[in-house]
Amino acid sequence: MLDYRYKTLLGVALPMMVSGFIQSIVLITDASFISRYSTEAFDALGNGGLIYITFYMMLLGMSDGAQIIIARRIGENRLETIGRVFGTSLFTLFLLAISMFSILYFLIPDWIISYSANKNIASLQGEFLHIRSFSLFFAMITLCIQAMLIAKGRTVVVLIAALITAGSNVLMAYAFIFGNFGMPRLGIQGAALASTLADACCMLFLIIYLIRSKERKEYRLFSYFSFQLKSFIELLKVGTPLLIQGFFALATWTMFFTWIEQKGQYDLTVSQNIRSIYFLAFVPIWGFAGTTKTYISQYIGSGKLEALPIIQRRIQLLTFGFLLITFHGALLYPEALIRAINPAEIYVQKSAEILRLISCSILLYGLVSVYFQTIHGSGNTLVSMSIEIVSVVIYTIFSYLFIKVFQWDIYWIWTVEYIYFSILGGLSLFYLTFYNWKKKVL
Repeated sequence: MLDYRYKTLLGVALPMMVSGFIQSIVLITDASFISRYSTEAFDALGNGGLIYITFYMMLLGMSDGAQIIIARRIGENRLETIGRVFGTSLFTLFLLAISMFSILYFLIPDWIISYSANKNIASLQGEFLHIRSFSLFFAMITLCIQAMLIAKGRTVVVLIAALITAGSNVLMAYAFIFGNFGMPRLGIQGAALASTLADACCMLFLIIYLIRSKERKEYRLFSYFSFQLKSFIELLKVGTPLLIQGFFALATWTMFFTWIEQKGQYDLTVSQNIRSIYFLAFVPIWGFAGTTKTYISQYIGSGKLEALPIIQRRIQLLTFGFLLITFHGALLYPEALIRAINPAEIYVQKSAEILRLISCSILLYGLVSVYFQTIHGSGNTLVSMSIEIVSVVIYTIFSYLFIKVFQWDIYWIWTVEYIYFSILGGLSLFYLTFYNWKKKVL
């Protein structure tokens, strides 16, 4: 079982942070490439990418459930059950991937055209999703393997997988978007193709690693690999609330950008600039989110409950420190960050002003996310789902008021981020303070 020294906490979180940073650089690179191809393609990539991520987050939610269960079994020293959890998780994510691919490929493109104000941007989103949707089949395998590795704390392998994804994606995006290296000039379709092939490379690496890994031998992974109804029910109980909350969180943000698109293309492009930079802020938050779930689940499984407040405080301190490192540019030089994404001067000043405005909301989220992820790690995922749904409902109401009713300037519309993070953190802290969450049995 993992100890909670700062060195060990960083050893688990740092590879995931670097992995997240690499993925953020990939997103920024893709956005930078496509903004130089065309503004409409840039806007379509942003909105289409959000729709894809919304579906991807449902797969991620179920794999997070597998991670929590595997970490709990490690804490309980019930290693013989891990193969069954892994096999059941892979089967479950396969069924989800088929369902989500069908919706994303056959239904969503027509639906986008039906509600969009700019039909050309809507058509480009459909072109993007027709290719990008195939990534779900690669992601389901990748997420299952990563869930097991993160549950054990083997995050270095996740980092290597991210490096492979990033390197191949940037190279192929440069080739397929602009027609370099003798490739066809495909624009937004090239961006989708590059990301999809990069996800396939990541999946192949993790499969090869798993076959040769000590985890396969330690857990007798393939000997116990099977679908088990008990494990399936267990996974659904833990993972389904995470799936639902992941969907609602990203679907709400997708709705936010849809309303912005209906407001006007200038506001949409400014907001897409912000969205592209935003992912830099989430690098330490996501890195320590996985760390929090693993530690909380392992320590509850081992019965060492007195260590939980210490783990929370240390992760909060580390998250805050790394946020200052990764996101300080939002306060000090936001114009330079925006120009790296989109060099068109017409959008730089407004985008930079908004980036400064919301920078403190990210620091707030870094602190409160530890409480929210503690609820995940404890296995009380129905509670975390309820907190997420309440938060996004309030977020949606205020977004609608700011955009549709009050018709505020895009600068003030983005203050809705403070509302969401405050509600999420306040409800999480209230639950952890007044309810007996440490005795959840998985």
